[in-house]
Amino acid sequence: MSVFDQLFAEAKAARETAYVPYSRFKVGAALLTNDDKVVSGCNVENAAYPEGTCAEAGAIAAMIRGGSSSIKEVVVLADAALCTPCGGCRQKLREFADEDVKVHVANLDGLKQTFTVGELLPAGFQLEEQN
Repeated sequence: MSVFDQLFAEAKAARETAYVPYSRFKVGAALLTNDDKVVSGCNVENAAYPEGTCAEAGAIAAMIRGGSSSIKEVVVLADAALCTPCGGCRQKLREFADEDVKVHVANLDGLKQTFTVGELLPAGFQLEEQN
């Protein structure tokens, strides 16, 4: 099974557990970490919009909680033509992933398109100069 297939299966399973009573729009995300763990997250809505959590943010929190420190590959999955990470999640991904890390965007049937973190977030926020 390829890395993409593993991440796709985990993102799809995570999507099914999403808490989305308001939008009914489920999203799942799965990350391959620097130490080759697969972690996932789902979106969690809240009646006090915009206090919900995106799937990518949930996966990143699970990654940190599990003791990993960076991202090697990502799958974001939703039942949509193309559900790329929101602007905030692009910055969150950039915090833990190099610009060349692949972000695969999928629907329920499979891969739709692959981007790099750098393509999704050119000129992202940086606190310090990068060498």
